[in-house]
Amino acid sequence: MKQKVSNLFIGLILIAWVCLVPMAVYANDFDRIKGRIVAGLLEGDIDAATVTELLDSQRADGTWPGINYEDVSRTGFEHRLHSANLVLLSKAYTHRGSKFRRNKRVLQAIERGLSHWVEHDYFCDNWWHNQIGTPMNMVHVMLLVGSSLPADLVEATQPIIGRAHLNASGARPSGDRIKIAGILAKNLLFINDLSQFEEVIKVIEGEIKFAEGRGMQYDYSFHHREDRVNNTLSYGLGYADAFVEWAVYVAGTQYAFSEEKSRQLVDYYLDGIAKTMAFGKYPYTGAKNRSIARPGALNPLPADTPKKLLLTTDYRRLELEEVIATREKGINRQTRSHSTFFWHSEHFTFQRPHYFASVRMYSTRNANMEVPYNSEGLKNHHRGDGTNHLAVTGLEYADIFPVLDYQKIPGATILQKEILPDENQIQKWGSTEFVGAATDGTYGLVAYDFKSAHDPLSAKKAWFFFDEGYVCLGAGIEARSGRAVYTTINQNLLQGQVAVSKGAGHRMLPTGSHELDGIPWVFSDSVGYVFPENQLVRVASGPVSGRWTDISQQTSSPKELVTKDVFSLWLDHGSRPGNGTYSYVVFPAVSRSQVAELATNMPLQIVANTRDIQAVKHPDRGLYQLAFYRAGSLELEDGLTVKMDSPGLLMIQLADGKVVKITGSDPTRRLAALNFRISHALSGTSGMATLATQAGDTSVRLELPQGMFAGKSAVLELK
Repeated sequence: MKQKVSNLFIGLILIAWVCLVPMAVYANDFDRIKGRIVAGLLEGDIDAATVTELLDSQRADGTWPGINYEDVSRTGFEHRLHSANLVLLSKAYTHRGSKFRRNKRVLQAIERGLSHWVEHDYFCDNWWHNQIGTPMNMVHVMLLVGSSLPADLVEATQPIIGRAHLNASGARPSGDRIKIAGILAKNLLFINDLSQFEEVIKVIEGEIKFAEGRGMQYDYSFHHREDRVNNTLSYGLGYADAFVEWAVYVAGTQYAFSEEKSRQLVDYYLDGIAKTMAFGKYPYTGAKNRSIARPGALNPLPADTPKKLLLTTDYRRLELEEVIATREKGINRQTRSHSTFFWHSEHFTFQRPHYFASVRMYSTRNANMEVPYNSEGLKNHHRGDGTNHLAVTGLEYADIFPVLDYQKIPGATILQKEILPDENQIQKWGSTEFVGAATDGTYGLVAYDFKSAHDPLSAKKAWFFFDEGYVCLGAGIEARSGRAVYTTINQNLLQGQVAVSKGAGHRMLPTGSHELDGIPWVFSDSVGYVFPENQLVRVASGPVSGRWTDISQQTSSPKELVTKDVFSLWLDHGSRPGNGTYSYVVFPAVSRSQVAELATNMPLQIVANTRDIQAVKHPDRGLYQLAFYRAGSLELEDGLTVKMDSPGLLMIQLADGKVVKITGSDPTRRLAALNFRISHALSGTSGMATLATQAGDTSVRLELPQGMFAGKSAVLELK
């Protein structure tokens, strides 16, 4: 009997040891993670003057002057400033380098301010503040000073923080779920709920995944809503930052994320976020939606996130280090060129060491623009209409938006109206399928069978990208309206004087508006614009005024008049064009004398510009780019003809007179393969293509990606 009792006792000890030892390990990791979060909250210095002002100005009821506590609307809710003040005071109370550390007056101010909020429980018409903004600030207050606050006040704050939970309306998978789960996890750390914390961490890790609806797309762009609008540089940034934040918090602990998830996040950051930005540094206007209505929307991003990624993995380290160097030491650090089409978002980007360009479109598969939620971005009607933005410095459009002419968006062909439609008419779904690009990762062309969602206007628009610059073609421009139709080449901040060609030389344009019929070239701010054919060119330069409140009704929007010097360049197609065309070539990062030389000796040649076919060749590189809007044939040069059996895009690369690479895509997403004939004998083997050569001609069947990869290019390498 004693032996049985002894064995039972030993067994219980072993069971307890097996259970308790892992719990002890988790408990240590638990504390370590909490310490990392608090350390992160305390980063940076405390502005003593600001803290003093908050202490001196706080009213007896815990409120602060200058905050409208009555307005809980989507455009107001200045209460966010109140909760932010509480976080700042909490940092001042806790920070070791703060002269307010453990200051009784500061703690009393926090208690008054928090008690006021708990008493009134402010609830905003915008769910984001209720489920993310307010809970985030409140849990940060708890982590910083919760142990020093009255227990009943801490308890009363819990329901407010608790609105950030996994069943909240905003915790949609692949949406704001990571952010909300992160707030919940921080609160679990505060209340020491270890078991539920582990479950939430698994939820956060599981959100790094490809999605067919909301979330990270298979092309590494990001969709926040079912409208399939590109949100890579808004919600997509927050998605990445939230995951990286927690990846760092849990690194080296029992909760650490898997290497697979960390690598997927690195791929998304480098191939999605960084390639959507100019030089991997500047959030670019072509990918922005309503956030352009906020001052500083295009400010360069810091290097914090890629630095944090390097704390979690060595995967693609050199590329992450290059992004960091670019952001910290300048765009001259950028060396990686790319040509990228985000086929799920109808967005194209092209990077060279000396310039970045983008094209934004929409189709039957996605909407043109984000809805102006919370009354922001009130004039964004045409910002998806085949827009083409260019960066040489990355500062070309910085805070231009209150003075921008929203009917002269760079790259877009727009019917000019007295006023834009109502803001509720901004978001529209496209009515055309032929929207896409062909790219081999280095070079690319973009084609758009454009049909305006707002006006009786259509056009065939295409862009052809090379190292030196890019060619822009338009054909079949038709408008059933007596209003003028313009294609805007650029509208950006004016730097220096504008020069135009004059005979064998040039002349400087004074500020104001100018009509330049048949001008060969225009030069502004290190960019040359060359016109291969006679066209009616218009230029305007000089001061333009406007207000941020013209494009945003947020109460925080600056209300003073803004004046900026603006350069605008556009082509005038007149009214009721029946088969209008345009052509121009953009040469970035050049001098005035170089533009004159380029206009005389064009390195890029237009092969065709009709409503059926648009094509450009680079003779020195042996590269041809072709957009077929319908089946047809085109002679590229003597002895080289291409005949397409369907609409589609092709790039043909020659070397020593032989075809060595063919890149193709189907902008309609309907075809399983591109079938075409090329008047060259081709040789080579590939699982993605079938070649049949007869009498010097080769029939090619190029298999195309399908499913979630439909719209992506197929690249055929030949011997």
